[in-house]
Amino acid sequence: MSQIALQMKGINKAFSGVKVLKKVNFEVGKGETHALMGGNGAGKSTLMKILTGVYTLDSGEIIIDGKSVEINNPNDSNQAGVAMIFQEFSLIPKLTVAQNIYLNREPRTNLGFIDDSKMNAETQRLLDELDLHIKATDLVEDISVGYWQMTEIVKAISNNAKIVIMDEPTSTLSLKETEKLFDMIDNLRKKGITIIYISHRMDEIFKVCDRITILRDGENVITERLSELTMDDVVQHIIGGKLKRTFVWEPREVDYTKPPLLEVRNLQSGDKVKNVSFDLYRGEILGFAGLMGSGRSETVRALFGIDKIRQGTVCIDGKEIVVNNPMDAMKLGLALVPEDRREQGLILEHSVKENMILPILKKVSNKFFVQERKVSEVVKDYIQRLNIKTDNEDKIISLLSGGNQQKVVLSKWLANSPDILILDEPTSGVDIGAKSEILKVIRELADQGKSVIVISSEITELLAVSDRLIIYHQGTIANSIPRENLKAEEDVEIAIQNV
Repeated sequence: MSQIALQMKGINKAFSGVKVLKKVNFEVGKGETHALMGGNGAGKSTLMKILTGVYTLDSGEIIIDGKSVEINNPNDSNQAGVAMIFQEFSLIPKLTVAQNIYLNREPRTNLGFIDDSKMNAETQRLLDELDLHIKATDLVEDISVGYWQMTEIVKAISNNAKIVIMDEPTSTLSLKETEKLFDMIDNLRKKGITIIYISHRMDEIFKVCDRITILRDGENVITERLSELTMDDVVQHIIGGKLKRTFVWEPREVDYTKPPLLEVRNLQSGDKVKNVSFDLYRGEILGFAGLMGSGRSETVRALFGIDKIRQGTVCIDGKEIVVNNPMDAMKLGLALVPEDRREQGLILEHSVKENMILPILKKVSNKFFVQERKVSEVVKDYIQRLNIKTDNEDKIISLLSGGNQQKVVLSKWLANSPDILILDEPTSGVDIGAKSEILKVIRELADQGKSVIVISSEITELLAVSDRLIIYHQGTIANSIPRENLKAEEDVEIAIQNV
């Protein structure tokens, strides 16, 4: 390994007496791209929050460029040359790329005015150095989401960051944008900038990272060169054993001779859903595949009454329905687990119990009061069924890991017993163990006769659970392919790219 950029030695951290990190050692080389992995709740986020000054360590030492540093707040972290690129963007769409990059630290003229020329020139120099084909003067709202991510990275570099932490950096990117990000990471590496790369996507880790550190239950499991490990090795270290055959597709029996449960014809909504038609059968798992912005999420938002349907018909059990809002959809037996669980699926300051019973309040209430005993029975049942890791049902949900938050979103809709369950990126940002459990639940629901639509950017998952794949392209459906006709991920990629 080259010169050491960062050492975190014997890091301990506890909350309310519960040890979250136990003598964790973490070391990254200068110019290295280092993967940090582990299951939800393994301690990754806590370790990085200590490095970025969100939390303070209980004991241990942080060494950057050979010097021991104290990080008590985010400003200390910035001064030490550490920056974190979060999943949630912090850019202001109405400002230019340059204005976002230099926000609150704009260069000034001798008279004290903002020096736009200098700011634009310096920004353009950084963009050109990293081979990013956008202009400093472009409005952020006019560039793609992929370039939003890269603007965040340039913002960190412009502030002299030597260590950049990337948290699930490709979760909102298309395939081409992801490839561009990887090119950018390679350029940063050549400049000696260290990348700590946090992701649950195995293929990315092996493609872009040099070494990997895996945490489990707040302790180091392994630090090793990825060239010395297989994907199965990584999975076993993360979960502490062998993963069941969750990601292997097994044919299921779906009766396509009976009428479909859901029929969608010539659906139009907004500017991204154009003449969409498809059928969904009882007990079927229907996968939606396509590039970011192809209309997949917009279609299900319209079906669930979030977005207005401008044209087309929707039938359930042969009867045309009208859905003006989500309440209408729920009464008709539909449920939607949204793409953004934190913004759209949960009330973060409320408890696990309060979030879980929101859609079923009428079912657990009499005329005047919520029946606490019935509520507790339902909540405990789903905590057990979905293996939700929480101290108790009254724990504030923002304190749960991402995977367990996602399970709560799923369970609150299952408690409403929907006939049609729509899952938009159901495993985004969750670890391999939680993914396995969620895919298992999807199969079980379909085996019970529920009809399921799964939208996912991870083709491996779509191939693992889908009975049929629908290929989206520019707001319409380009193809419908039985799963048995798809032999590998490349077949889906080709179908998506060559429509």
